[in-house]
Amino acid sequence: MIPAFFWGTTYAVAQYTLPDWPPFLLGALRALPAGLILLWLKPTRPTKGDVHTLFTLGLVNIAAFFSLIFVMAMTLPSAISGVGMISVPVFAMLFHWLMRGKAPSLIQAFSGVVLVLLAWQLFDPGKITLSPFGLAAMLIAIMCIVFGSGLTKSLGGRIHWWTVLTWQLLFGGAILAMISLVHAVISPAPYLYAIEHISWLNVAGLAWIILLNTALGYGLYVWLLKRMSVVDFTFGGIANPVAGIVAGLVLLNETYSVHQYLLMAGMILMSLLPQIYQLITVRLFKPSHC
Repeated sequence: MIPAFFWGTTYAVAQYTLPDWPPFLLGALRALPAGLILLWLKPTRPTKGDVHTLFTLGLVNIAAFFSLIFVMAMTLPSAISGVGMISVPVFAMLFHWLMRGKAPSLIQAFSGVVLVLLAWQLFDPGKITLSPFGLAAMLIAIMCIVFGSGLTKSLGGRIHWWTVLTWQLLFGGAILAMISLVHAVISPAPYLYAIEHISWLNVAGLAWIILLNTALGYGLYVWLLKRMSVVDFTFGGIANPVAGIVAGLVLLNETYSVHQYLLMAGMILMSLLPQIYQLITVRLFKPSHC
């Protein structure tokens, strides 16, 4: 739950401490320093045959995903971003079913359908106004998680998990740094504003995002993927929406109606239901020893 919690705070922390900073710049500042810190802690070097795979991981998991996360942070409420991202299990199940023929269990399918219905109600334009650009970024970010997690897990024991973690951050951060440089030449105003008006609040926000959200959070994430299925991992991310809701309330004074909070609670419950069912089943049918 630790990486999911810190990731859930990203939206509120970015809005509160780094408002109006360019998403590409934030993505580069999140990835590259964290990768360099991890490389310093434990130096590794990928083989020539693994560079292409790690570059692809960096492009999907880091460059694309981090940019989309900060687009969401600047265009959607923190609670909505956190709750919306727990729709990942639905997309993970569909992906594994369609691409690998691995059908979800009945309880997973039921939870996924109910979760989608609740999300449909929560994101109803007649009840809450949300940025279409932000929602599109959320959808693409979810697909990045599903594809990137599957690719990371497929590496198995072929590449050490620390090498996977460090070099996808370095490659992704380098890609984002180059994109930021090009974007700064085309549209320099937001970059100049960020540099000229940097404050201790900005520094504190960057430290939180670099050290806790990324270096610690992604370290645990890659380590866990070797020990859990992608669907199990994504269903276990309850801390993400809870952190998004709490951080949005504390830092940004985001409040919702009782009906909207109930919908959020229902989505969180549906994301936990398969684990609850599995735990109950194991406890009930586990052989007793005298």
